Amino acid sequence: MTRRQVAYLVLAIAGLVLPWYHNIRFALDGAGLNDFIQDAMVNHASSSLTLDVSVAAATFVVWMWHECRRLAMPGRWLYVIATFGVAVAFAFPLFLFMRERHLVAQSGAPNTGG
Repeated sequence: MTRRQVAYLVLAIAGLVLPWYHNIRFALDGAGLNDFIQDAMVNHASSSLTLDVSVAAATFVVWMWHECRRLAMPGRWLYVIATFGVAVAFAFPLFLFMRERHLVAQSGAPNTGG
């Protein structure tokens, strides 16, 4: 595994654990999806972050979809589901990890180093 793959994998794990820790805590407080959406837009600071991440997520999905097609990578729908169902902070580095693995496998180069 390359250092870049390790970095992407570590970031994907962080992107899964960190947001979902708070999502689970939010749900345990008895809040639902409507509460989550309302709280995400409660003031200008939270609205800015929510819209920023939403546009970044949509941009990632468009780019990822075409990149998967260009490289003949399977699983495009998994990244879309992960983006909007888990977190863009998880889906984006996971995609980069899988893309890097795919490129290394296609090149026939050993999967070590940077």
